[in-house]
Amino acid sequence: MGDRSQPVSPEKLSPALLRRLQSAVRKPAYDRAALKPGIAHIGVGAFHRCHQAEYTDDLLADQFDRWGLVGINIRPPLLGRSLGRQDGLYTRLIRQNDEVEARIIGSIVRVVDSQESAEPALDVLASPDIETITMTVTEKGYCHIPSSGALDLDNPDVVHDLANPETPRGVPGILARALELRMASHGRPVTLLSCDNIPANGIILGNVVRKLAEWRGGKLADWIEANVAFPSAMVDRIAPATTAADIETVEQRFGYHDGAVVVGERFRQWVIENRFAGRVPRWDRVGASFVDDVTPFEHLKMRVLNGAQTTLSYLGVLAGFEHTSDAICDPFLAGFVRRMLSEETLPTLVPVSDISPAAYVEQSLSRLANTAIRHRNHQIATDGSQKIVQRLLNPIRDRLAKGGSIRLLSVPVAGWMAYLIKASARFGRAWQGSDPFAEKIAAIADRIGSDSQALADAILAIDAIFDPQLAANAIFRAHVVAGLDGLLSNDPMGFVRQVCSGPTDARLKQPARSA
Repeated sequence: MGDRSQPVSPEKLSPALLRRLQSAVRKPAYDRAALKPGIAHIGVGAFHRCHQAEYTDDLLADQFDRWGLVGINIRPPLLGRSLGRQDGLYTRLIRQNDEVEARIIGSIVRVVDSQESAEPALDVLASPDIETITMTVTEKGYCHIPSSGALDLDNPDVVHDLANPETPRGVPGILARALELRMASHGRPVTLLSCDNIPANGIILGNVVRKLAEWRGGKLADWIEANVAFPSAMVDRIAPATTAADIETVEQRFGYHDGAVVVGERFRQWVIENRFAGRVPRWDRVGASFVDDVTPFEHLKMRVLNGAQTTLSYLGVLAGFEHTSDAICDPFLAGFVRRMLSEETLPTLVPVSDISPAAYVEQSLSRLANTAIRHRNHQIATDGSQKIVQRLLNPIRDRLAKGGSIRLLSVPVAGWMAYLIKASARFGRAWQGSDPFAEKIAAIADRIGSDSQALADAILAIDAIFDPQLAANAIFRAHVVAGLDGLLSNDPMGFVRQVCSGPTDARLKQPARSA
């Protein structure tokens, strides 16, 4: 008879396996059984597990203290199905071209699913054990108006939370309610630290939470002013969505199954404004920087690295490239992005001590060329309306104020428009655009068709994205129209080549558009 034996499934990651594991995987260098919670984190996605949770793991190994993380998700996915079953343990892979390095992170002591009700999240956030609350909830999680940073009173979550403050749904509402519970129960101070790619993220977080507190009335707003800090921070590490191949890599190379693998590049950076309430983790002992002003660091990172990512995502999709690393290998796209950053973005930046701007550009482009980080262009393109203000529109505004050229920076703005226009029924639903303004722009495209001037007029009128003064600028409008003409044509890369070939203006003849 033939061999009927079935292949043995690899053992799943767990505390028991961790104790026995002998493979070449770095493990937590502290006693997890003695770890107590002190940090709550909202939004336990790949980036958090590849960044703040790793810094915390380093800190616990360096100076053990009550800084265990409680991970909270108020949006999908459910944590209990992955991290929860592994007691918060997961593998962080570093991938650099052909190199793979594995490490098991142990800083997450508990996970909380709070998608159906805010109550589980509020129980954690209001606990006197929690002294620092961090979050990675993406730009749209702040329920703010991108062009101004103010609380968006028309946001459905905000509308709900103003009417139902004790059962909130949005991040600002949940935080305001948690602070109210803290004030009423124990009054301990707390730091709320945003780790999202938003300029002045601490200011924006403070604005939206304080606004909701003011609506509540009573003493909450005054208590927040005296007991809560909202420092700004800049975070940096490329961490794409995990794939089945990443999970398989752990099984094949290291011999166990991990349903919560995350992947990142070797580079990481965390710059935090030195403004806290009560005790905070000393992440500066393990590579983070505590500084008086985060602004120069965040502008450098957002306008250069993130500006390059956004540009490559939209132009890359329009050129037919699936991943950022594919797009940056295209000589025309690489040349365009390098010139855009060097000629138009860098002049808008304040110098950062010990960092050469030109070297930072080359380092950023090199990071994006890492073939092992399979960052999909469509993933980066998600929620572009929440990103282009700080990455593209603000440097454009700075350039215009000083009479500088914006012929390069305006191209990815038109690229974002073209990306969502092509997702409309009128343009054949080339792909599904994921953006808070996707439906609005699809409706504009369906109504207007291929008239670039009319398309630009209608989209630039969205004042939640485009500051009216910028939208009215004739130079900016002309460049956007020219960009739409070229990028909606049959040969969008021909337009990019034309832009790269030398100075251009809105009167430049564009390739013929498809019907």
